[in-house]
Formats: sequence, C-alpha cells, structure tokens
Amino acid sequence: MGTIRQIETMLQLALSKEFFGVIALFLTFVAFGPYIHSIQSGRTRPHVISWIIWGVGTTIVFFAQLYDDGGYGAWVIGVSGLITFFIAWLSWFKSGDTSITRVDWLFLALAGLALPLWYLTNSALSAVIVLTVMDLLGFGPSVRKAYKVPHEESATFFCVGALRNIFVLLALSHYSWTTTLFPAAVGLACGLFVLLIMTRRSMLVD
Repeated sequence: MGTIRQIETMLQLALSKEFFGVIALFLTFVAFGPYIHSIQSGRTRPHVISWIIWGVGTTIVFFAQLYDDGGYGAWVIGVSGLITFFIAWLSWFKSGDTSITRVDWLFLALAGLALPLWYLTNSALSAVIVLTVMDLLGFGPSVRKAYKVPHEESATFFCVGALRNIFVLLALSHYSWTTTLFPAAVGLACGLFVLLIMTRRSMLVD
C-alpha cells in the first residue's frame, strides 16, 4: 500500500500546476540562455524593434493574467517579459540588428496603439486581445529579416519557445480567454516562425 500511495503522490505532483510551471520556467531559461550567449558572441543578431514590442506586450499581459488568476503560468510570462527587455537591450547595444526601416517603425507604431486602447476598454480580456495582436505584430520585422537572412535567427530558440508555451497553458490556474489567448497565439507564432526559418534555409542551400 505504501508503494501505491507513493506512486499516486508522484503522479499527482507530475500533473500539478506547480510542476508544469516549473517545467515552463525551466524551458524559458533553456531557450533564453543559449540565445543570449549567441547574441553576445555575434552568431545571432535579433531585430531590436521586435524585442521591444515583445517586451512591452509580454509584461503587460503578465499583469492582465494575474488579474484573472492566471497562477503559475502567469508568473512564467512575467519572467519572460523581463528577459525579453534584456534581449532588446542587447540587440541595441551589443551585436543585434539595429537596421530599422520605415516598415519596422510602422510595426512599432501599430503596436504602440495597443496601450491607449487597453486604457479605454478597461477590460482584462480586451487588453490581452490588443496585446496579443501587438506581440504578433512584433514578428513582422523578424519575419522580414528571417526571410532574407534566415541563418541569423535561431530556430532552436523559437522551437523551445513554442514548447514552453504549451507548459505555460498547462500551468494556468484558471482557464479563460484572458489567460490562454496570449500563450496559445505566441506559441503557434513561434512554431510558424521556425517553419519559415527552416524553409528559407533549405531554399538557399538548394
């Protein structure tokens, strides 16, 4: 009986929100650690505008998820927001891509409209919808860049990011559009971005 109870306890722990949250947090550092190192070594040159947009959006969504009782999954998003701002800083001052076109400024301007819209709606769900769109807009400059120079982006990073968001969803304490929309949309976007990078690399080799 003791062995069976131990197995049941282990299964309950393995399926708990805390466990999924720990995995999501672990994958966050697994993804960002090598990515930051590759930026510092000059192997990866992320687009600064994308990371500014992602940093703002991720951080504000974190607060919106907390408001709707997102639990452990929300805290993983909060940690990601802090790290994202750090990567934006690296992109600007270190070895990132600081070549900014008019199209890039357009993406940033469109993303900036999300904040006043959130204030006017005064709704957590409206905020998450607006900020999810804002975050997805952040992919615009990186998509343009990855299409031209796919070897300057890390497919592994975005692949782990997609997997991380699956565990973020599993770690949420409360499921609603407010808590699930952002990690689900960003996870899907990461997966599609990986597909773009790998497809373009294959085309350039051929």
